Amino acid sequence: MVPDDNISIGENLDLESVFLESGGEARNLEEFKAIARQFDELMMMFSCAIREVRTKLEVLNDEFKVRRSHNPIESIESRVKKPASIYEKLLRRGFPVTLDSIENNLHDVAGIRVICGYVQDIYQIARMLIAQNDITLLEVKDYIKDPKPNGYRSLHLVVEVPVFFSDECRKLKVEVQIRTIAMDFWATLEHQLKYKNSGEVPDTIVRELRSCSDVIAETDMRMQSLYNSLHLGEGEDHGSYV
Repeated sequence: MVPDDNISIGENLDLESVFLESGGEARNLEEFKAIARQFDELMMMFSCAIREVRTKLEVLNDEFKVRRSHNPIESIESRVKKPASIYEKLLRRGFPVTLDSIENNLHDVAGIRVICGYVQDIYQIARMLIAQNDITLLEVKDYIKDPKPNGYRSLHLVVEVPVFFSDECRKLKVEVQIRTIAMDFWATLEHQLKYKNSGEVPDTIVRELRSCSDVIAETDMRMQSLYNSLHLGEGEDHGSYV
């Protein structure tokens, strides 16, 4: 059952209160408490899935620092999606607001963002991650080759990783976003502009943002070309990752 659109959503909304108020899964206080425990358990599992994938990326990061002259990883960030965002996305996409629906229909509850120096670094890290035998690639969205209409650029991977608990092994989905410093700079400011204006951005600003994105993309490729021209022949793989 999809909850009523009129239910208020606060930044710190507990998803279980939505179930209770909307007449969804929870029918009484005991059910409410049970769903609350199950929700907390599911979020714990997604946090563990993040830890599994993040550890793999941190191992690569440590290796590059010691073995290579160039480390493609500048930084790694991670987060579990907030309950209010989970609720809003389920509602917007017409999915039931249930625990099973969260796990089955949303790919980005567990999210990791990897920031790289150069565009070729993005594809190198992606290849190394999905080559690991316990990682299953479920989906690729390449917004670098095919940017979003607003100018957003990034490589999105949805991967599945086994997480071993005391009594079971669960395969859980993690979305990994990989982008350059310049792409991240643009995305951060675009996000701020959008939400400071309640999601409504004038067409003139939209066009200017797209233009800025194109300039940043051109600069990314020029910087990559400069790097490659200086470092070719030093023993690293500088083939095309695009």
